[in-house]
Amino acid sequence: MAYEQKDNSGSLFRNERKTTQNHPDFTGSVKVGGVEYWLSAWTKPPKDATKKGFFSLAFTPKDQQQQKPQQSGGDEPAPEFGDLPF
Repeated sequence: MAYEQKDNSGSLFRNERKTTQNHPDFTGSVKVGGVEYWLSAWTKPPKDATKKGFFSLAFTPKDQQQQKPQQSGGDEPAPEFGDLPF
């Protein structure tokens, strides 16, 4: 049986596949209000000795698809190409 995330909870793990500075230091998932999100976290060091470091977080809905922007006049049918020579 697979683990099911409880509402208003999440898990965060060290990103073992980080290869660039822009990749998150930690990744995981959360469920808030019945919606599941991917969670990314970056550790931010203190700017000077008098301040403390912190985490910067980003949430992305799991069901979010990479969608191409639609062209204006979206009701037009796609062009027919017939037999192409390649």
